[in-house]
This record gives sequence, structure tokens and C-alpha cells, in this order.
Amino acid sequence: MALHFGADAVYLAGREFGMRSSAVSFSDEALCRAVELAHGRGAKIYVTCNTLPREEELLRLPAFLSFLQEAGVDALIVADLGVMSLAKRYAPALALHVSTQLGVINSATALTLGEMGADTIVLARETPIEDIRRIRAALPEEIRLEAFVHGAMCVSFSGRCLLSNYLTGRDANRGQCAQPCRWRYHLVEETRPGEYYEISEDGGTFILNSRDLCMIEHIPELIDAGISSFKIEGRMKSAYYTAVVTNAYRHAIDAALRGEPLDPIWIKETETVSHRPYSTGFYYGYPGQHYGEASYSATHDVAAVVERCDGEGNAVVTLRNKICKGDTLELLTREGEPISFKVGTMFDGEGTELVPTPIREF
Repeated sequence: MALHFGADAVYLAGREFGMRSSAVSFSDEALCRAVELAHGRGAKIYVTCNTLPREEELLRLPAFLSFLQEAGVDALIVADLGVMSLAKRYAPALALHVSTQLGVINSATALTLGEMGADTIVLARETPIEDIRRIRAALPEEIRLEAFVHGAMCVSFSGRCLLSNYLTGRDANRGQCAQPCRWRYHLVEETRPGEYYEISEDGGTFILNSRDLCMIEHIPELIDAGISSFKIEGRMKSAYYTAVVTNAYRHAIDAALRGEPLDPIWIKETETVSHRPYSTGFYYGYPGQHYGEASYSATHDVAAVVERCDGEGNAVVTLRNKICKGDTLELLTREGEPISFKVGTMFDGEGTELVPTPIREF
């Protein structure tokens, strides 16, 4: 979906060394297929090696780096200087991208990393747009700047959090964060165990909860500040989410490059998928928090995926949710804005007409 709806590159992880421990990451075979698919569409594959590896893991890393080079991966995303050094030795053909996990927020660090071989600096999410301008001005042209524009934000500095470690034993810097910043908290007095005291007038509070990032209305400003690559958070997101958000930002970027205003439909599209209240992050100052609750909101969900069409306007679809005759759906395409229509006649694989689609089929 990322490639279909206009991504120039997709970042993903193998079974080790990437901060996606809860996701079903790519096996070696699947990673090779992903590279082939992306290159066939003129796009690139970046593989995350952005954990902080332990000593025993370092023994397995050289073989993995060599495999990635043989597979034709375009770049590695790293957060550890030792990993960067090993990558230069065992996968010298691959470009090196410095992960946001390294926390680059100034030109001195960016210059040093460039001298060490970094091709792209993925800036910390906490970098203000005025600082981005200064960093860009201080760097040689060949070093690219990349920045996150959409997705969840961490209450800690670019994910350097120990809350999950202390409370659950799960290491955030190894892709295992239990997200305790999203939990609802009360106070407990030491000598009164089991007695929970309200922090706010309405009870407990999500005191550490953050908003989500959405910069779709500010793409021209980011381009002007010197950002070369826009990064959309994709970890643990659905194919539908990926399709909608990638499509919206593809149109926003293309409009900005043409010098045209952004069509409001693409702002609206980012509201349809599951998200917390949006903010502009730290780009223009303090982003604010969302204390009320930690739930997500969404106005749309995926109904079906179009597999193929015939010359008469009929489509064969794979169901993702129940559909009834007369329902209003939207068709998401990469060519233009979503097309709204009412469901007409439907048939199953045997040609039997359906009024609602049967639950057993999805």
C-alpha cells in the first residue's frame, strides 16, 4: 500500500536489530521479495538496525549486514556508532541513515555523523523548524535531512525512555515499549496501599499521554527549511492506515512542489484513520499534551480491497468488513480524491446475489 499510493521509499525491519519486536517483521526471504517489489516500482528499501545491540548480538550482526547488501537494500537506519562502523565494514555499498533514536538536534552532531559516513540524518522529533534551517545551512549539500511528519509521538526524548523498563521489564530502546505513558494514573499514599486518590476532579488522569503528529498542512515550510525526506510512522499500523496517510501526503508534497495550495480533502483524509488528537509536534514550540483519555478516534474503516475490475465497471473485492446493499462507501485511488458511491448489486464467487455480505467471509 505504501508503494501503490506513492511512497518513494519504505523503511522496514528484519527479525533482529530493528525496533519492531511486537510486529511480524520480515524474514530474509520476505525482505528479498520486498526489495524486488520496491525496485520494480522505482522505490527504495531502508532497513532499520536501530536498536542498541548487546555484546552477544554483535556476533550475529556482520552476517546480517552482509546479507542486506547482497539482497540489494538501499540504506541502513542506525542509532549506534558501533553499528555504523560495522556497517561500513560489512555492507560498504549501503547508504547510512542516522536514526531519530540517536537524537540529532544540532549541526555539530550532524556534521560529525556526516564525516563518519552518514548519508542522511533523521532529525530528532524535538527539533524546531528554525533550528532545522540552521542545521541545513551548516551542512554540505550531499548530507540529506529527514524528518517525521506524521504519527505517534513519545513523551520522552525520541524514545529514550526507561518507564517501560522499570514498570514492565520491557526495553523501549529494543522495540519492546509497553507504552506506560498511555496508562491512566492515580495517586497511592505509602501507608494506605490499595486506596487510590484522584489526581483530577474527574478521577485518574493520563498525565503522560501525548498527541499525535500531523504536518500535512506545513509541507511547503518544511521543504523551505531544508527537509529532503518526509517520514511517516508505520510501525504496527494497518495496510489501510498506510494507504490513506501515504496517499494524503503524496498529494500534499506534489502540490507543494508545483507551488499549488493544499486541497482540504487531504487534511480531511488524515482525520479518517485511527489517531489521537493531532498537533504540530515541536516544530513551532511546545506541542501540548492530551490528558483526557488515551483512546484513538477514527471516522472510517476499510470495507474491502479491490482485486481486479472488468471493462463494464464491475469489481472483484476481498472483504474486510460487512457490506450491505445501499451502504455508502468511498473508493480510495491514487489518481485523485476519494470517490463516494452507494453499494449496488453484489454477488459471491458462485454468482449468488448478496444483500448483506455474509459474516463468515471476512
